[in-house]
Amino acid sequence: MSVCAISTNGAVEGGGAYFMISRTLGPEFGGSIGTLFFFANIVSSALCISGCVEGLMENFGPTGYLKPDLIQEGRWWGFLYCTCLNILNLLVCLIGASMFAKTTVFILILVCGCLGIMFFSFLYEGPRQVQIPFSNKNLTNGTIPVFANYTGLRGSTLHDNWWPQYAKDYTANDELVTFSTVFGVLFSGVTGIMAGANMSGELKNPGKSIPWGTLSAVGFTFLVYLGCSVLVSATCTAYLLQNNYLFLTGVSIWPASVAIGLLTATWSAALSNVIGGSRVLEALAKDNVFGSALNFITRGTWKGNPVAAVVVSAVLVQFVLLIGSLNLIAQLNSVLFLLSYLATNLACLGLELAGAPNFRPTFMFFSWHTALIGLLGTLIMMMVISPIYASCSILLCLLLVVFLHLFSPSKEADWGSISQALIFHQVRKYLLLLDIRKDHVKFWRPQVLLLVNSPRTACPLIDFINDLKKGGLYVLGHVEVQEGEMIEKPQGNEAEQGENEEAKVDPTVTQTIHWLNLVDHLKVKAFVELTVADNVRTGMQHLVRLSGMGAMKPNTVILGFLDKDDPTDFLSTHWSAYYNEDFENDVFPIRSQKSVSPLEYVQMMGDVLRMKKNLCLCRNFSKLKKDVKSVRTKKYIDVWPVNFLNPGESDAFDTTSLFMLQLACIVNMVPLWSRLKLRVRLCEGGQSQGTLEVESHPAQAVVTYR
Repeated sequence: MSVCAISTNGAVEGGGAYFMISRTLGPEFGGSIGTLFFFANIVSSALCISGCVEGLMENFGPTGYLKPDLIQEGRWWGFLYCTCLNILNLLVCLIGASMFAKTTVFILILVCGCLGIMFFSFLYEGPRQVQIPFSNKNLTNGTIPVFANYTGLRGSTLHDNWWPQYAKDYTANDELVTFSTVFGVLFSGVTGIMAGANMSGELKNPGKSIPWGTLSAVGFTFLVYLGCSVLVSATCTAYLLQNNYLFLTGVSIWPASVAIGLLTATWSAALSNVIGGSRVLEALAKDNVFGSALNFITRGTWKGNPVAAVVVSAVLVQFVLLIGSLNLIAQLNSVLFLLSYLATNLACLGLELAGAPNFRPTFMFFSWHTALIGLLGTLIMMMVISPIYASCSILLCLLLVVFLHLFSPSKEADWGSISQALIFHQVRKYLLLLDIRKDHVKFWRPQVLLLVNSPRTACPLIDFINDLKKGGLYVLGHVEVQEGEMIEKPQGNEAEQGENEEAKVDPTVTQTIHWLNLVDHLKVKAFVELTVADNVRTGMQHLVRLSGMGAMKPNTVILGFLDKDDPTDFLSTHWSAYYNEDFENDVFPIRSQKSVSPLEYVQMMGDVLRMKKNLCLCRNFSKLKKDVKSVRTKKYIDVWPVNFLNPGESDAFDTTSLFMLQLACIVNMVPLWSRLKLRVRLCEGGQSQGTLEVESHPAQAVVTYR
């Protein structure tokens, strides 16, 4: 359902499941899942080749069930046969997708014919004795044949086979078969549901072909498997099923049809996985997921066929064939495919829960319920099949995510990441839960709006206020002064007015990008708010009133001090810790004349206080030194609790004094400034000439007069 939903949500290019996942979850998750999905196809191809060769040797080997002594048997003989079949797959895939399509159509006809013969045999044949193959060393010694019962259609046989009866696997060193083993092998027979999606680049209309092709294939496969399971359970005894994996040959009215169906079906699946995996690898190379390491894949293309990707896929299949054990390969194959299905369901579930407007699949049978059921089901079955393989594959996927996030060139790709949609959804939800009416003084924290004229001259101040925010809101505000330009009406006729309006671009549109780059360069956790106004005072009023959102509104406004000192360009000065050559002089220009008069500056202070905001004035931060750790002498943070706006009040515990002490304590909590001692200086009135000095220590307070 999830595959059908993604494929009908927009254009689907080559790469199939990888393309759909990467364009939904982003390059990091998409690249990691795509890599594992590529290896899943490789392992699946090796599994199918091993199954084909195993059936070949069981039927035509020295102890062959159909025609003995036709071929040699043994581990390395089997590896040789696997190699030959892998080379045959390589040759078919090198010719191209058209040859693959013709081959699979021919194989489909053969397999369907063999299935028809098998179903007819179950209904036609009566009770008989079926020989146990000589390869089963547990029951035979290679000379005296042993037989098991085939009962024909009987309700009693179906009843006896209704419950599981696990036994030893005579082909795997007598290891006890478990549910996970059976599921791992059986699941490998249905991993082809992604085969159509993998060929998305060769489909004329993927949005239509993938859903209906996938569902019809799954439905047909389900009916065939269900019919086979019921007929086998109603005709074969458990003893026969446990000790003869080729029992169908002894039941069929034409025994050779079973061998033909077995060999062609497994070969077709191996071929499908090789060509599908090569398309996934090609998509990974085109998306530059691993940088220049896969450049040869994109260059090695001939007439639209990724020749290099096909060769690499075939070589990797050859390495997997060295494992040898069919059941071991089957479990690994199932876990890797389940992981890719988990990622597909996760992508659809995330998009559905985030309510992303761009996620509107036309496939009508999808909902978040189906995605959740699929996600939980795949996760549970991964653990059931093999907890070790499942845990290792998930860990490997997460490591790939971290690696691609740090080093992959594709992380800059503009595909859109579901993480942003989910973050937006959660932030919006919790912002609505924040209620300004429930604020309490115990949980007060500074929500700072720092008004900046030119960040070139204010880098130390911006950096310091980042330490002051204590996990609160931090907004960098800037007013772009354009006297009259934003409110003038263009002159002339309507056509000229339209052209003038299109020519005008709000300056904040382009400047916002520069400001965000500055935030990244300074490594501060701040938002950016820009506005355009006729003068700084009007723009400041806009910023104070409108900055923030919901309960996340600034409660403290910080202004730079109005003085006549020459500004320092910290972004262009080589000795500065904030130097960056990427910020050219035309970015954040330093104004040649003061944009605020002393009267307007005082009026701005009054505006802030009338809006019931805390006001801070900052001066001389261009001289701030942050290398306090290298200084061995005792340093202090001096606090003068004086109400400069109402000097007549001498109370050291009024709101202004407590606010200053609170800010000083917050600064002292920052690791960089934690070595400094907090020192409070109180100015005495006319009765005493001097100051009261209070030094704060971790466990005591020392008060001295001088």
